[in-house]
Amino acid sequence: MENDEKGISERLEAATALLERTIGGLEQRQSVLTGEVERISATVEQSRREAEMAEKLAATEKELAELKAAAAPAALDTLRKTMPAATAEMLAKHGVGEGPVDVRTLDAALAGLSLEQRIAVKSQLLRAGAIV
Repeated sequence: MENDEKGISERLEAATALLERTIGGLEQRQSVLTGEVERISATVEQSRREAEMAEKLAATEKELAELKAAAAPAALDTLRKTMPAATAEMLAKHGVGEGPVDVRTLDAALAGLSLEQRIAVKSQLLRAGAIV
């Protein structure tokens, strides 16, 4: 009977060891499967985030283009559109009035000035938008 008990206890110990190895293998498989699911879900979340960021980028680029388009005429409006009073008086003495100035009329009016003075007056009129 003692031998039978020893045989039974040895078989129980062997079965216990086999069960422990089996449980360890199952736990390892489960952790591997769970890890794959976590990686897949993280990839899906990353794709959603990338899509959201792409949408935000597209909206920002569109807004930037609109702002640039709106700012271009505004920048031109901020340029000086007047000429100095001395230049206006000198042109008025020679019969050149307000509004756009014809280049030939301007050259005739500036004939008495030096080259540097003519260049200065023409650049002022050009900045003011008065030269046709």
